Amino acid sequence: MIRIRGLGVKYILRPASVLYFALMDGRFMKVYELLRRGHGPRRWWPVTPPGGTKPFYTGGPRNDLQRFEVAAGAILTQNTAWANAERAIENLNRLGAMSPGAIERMDVQALAAAIRSAGYFNQKAKRLRTIAAWFRANRKGTREGLLALDGVGLETADSIMLYAFNAPVFVVDAYTRRLFGRLALVDPSAPYEEIRDRFERNLPRRVYVYKEYHALVVEHGKSVCRKAPLCEKCLLKRLCLMYLERKEPTQGKSG
Repeated sequence: MIRIRGLGVKYILRPASVLYFALMDGRFMKVYELLRRGHGPRRWWPVTPPGGTKPFYTGGPRNDLQRFEVAAGAILTQNTAWANAERAIENLNRLGAMSPGAIERMDVQALAAAIRSAGYFNQKAKRLRTIAAWFRANRKGTREGLLALDGVGLETADSIMLYAFNAPVFVVDAYTRRLFGRLALVDPSAPYEEIRDRFERNLPRRVYVYKEYHALVVEHGKSVCRKAPLCEKCLLKRLCLMYLERKEPTQGKSG
């Protein structure tokens, strides 16, 4: 048995796993370690504590209602910033409507009005009713079952599986494509499943790592690796092909 330590995380590998671990591309864990050192633990997904109305980052859901809130949040944050989805969640909490049964009983127009801040509110109201009915019938989620629902794509399904059901599925989003495309670790134009598979083949199969990694990528994408990146502030710049290629002509002139 081999123990590998890194930034407070200990991996215990049985002999049969050693070769698999050795074949991983170590750059993926290097990026994870640097991001975690720079940004700290993220404790995703935000959920509302009992009796409250506002979601907090406390390490994810601990009961069925909070698991449903994760699923609802994954629908509400489609094509919008989390802050807009969060306001919709707060409205539903204030109305006592953040449960599958309450959403199914709610008039669809009233539901749409309650989630207006999330945008596409008429469409998302229907999707919330769909996910509510599915949740009532499925205590244990499956990726295939979620993908069969109207309005649930790959990123939404994987977010629900990872954060609500603790399934080891890596979530790929626009921040992932941008950051790891610039690092030259993935082809940013590749299909979703190809990028997901590349991460899962090069990371320990640990739910905690998948959650933290995805959350750290989002944080870094928002604060540093933006569309117009703040490269000089980036803790990954020495690993970043885009940064190194930009610096090379400058260094050549100064030399």
